[in-house]
Amino acid sequence: MDSSNGALVHVEGVTVRFGGVVAVDDVSISVSPGEIRGLIGPNGAGKTTLFDTITGIRPPSSGRIILDGHDVTKRSAVWRSRNGIRRTFQRQQPFGWLSVEDNALVALDYHGGGGGILADLVSAPSRRRRTRERRERAKEAITSCGLGDLANEAAGRLPIGRVRLLELARAMVDEPRLLLLDEPTSGLEEQESRRFAQLVREFRDRTNAAVILVEHDVPFVMELSDRVSVLNLGAVIAEGTPEEVSRNPAVRAAYLG
Repeated sequence: MDSSNGALVHVEGVTVRFGGVVAVDDVSISVSPGEIRGLIGPNGAGKTTLFDTITGIRPPSSGRIILDGHDVTKRSAVWRSRNGIRRTFQRQQPFGWLSVEDNALVALDYHGGGGGILADLVSAPSRRRRTRERRERAKEAITSCGLGDLANEAAGRLPIGRVRLLELARAMVDEPRLLLLDEPTSGLEEQESRRFAQLVREFRDRTNAAVILVEHDVPFVMELSDRVSVLNLGAVIAEGTPEEVSRNPAVRAAYLG
């Protein structure tokens, strides 16, 4: 067990290699409950690879991932998602053939209905109640994201901006302890981006979850984040408040220009 100074998630000396290429180079980052952490850097800096390592999609070549004081480095992506880590992806990944509501409902299905096959066969009251409760949670999530009037619409027919909001609803519906957002404003109009930021803040305030945000829209990151970490060539070159990072000469030279 590792307290990591009260951090919800602690990335400890993580390195990820692809053959001779070092994509993430000895990165250490700690994020506290209730904190929104921005993660910025030029293309190829290792941001998404770091996300993949935190969520268990890709094991690190070295280093550890500590969640709530426990080493989860060897835990699977499925285990992590069921124990409080949820994410969105840079590339949109809705279940296009499912309705908007059912896309959010999918994130809750792993809880099961209780009672096994027998409960299914006899349509047990407890099973019906749990199904109803999960569907209500899914409805609440999509409604909070402004998609309530599209509940029965096939997700594959939505424009890009609405898909981003649907993916946020799907990531938030099970109230994760750690929410990772990868380029969430890509394809969003300015008004949608403002609404997205508001939703993230409301989720953080309601649940005290930690949020890590990868985003190329620097003004969006600086406005939303409590602290910002900057990656360049796989390594952290700066970390601090948005104001501190904006003034950092190394950051300006490598990224902000």
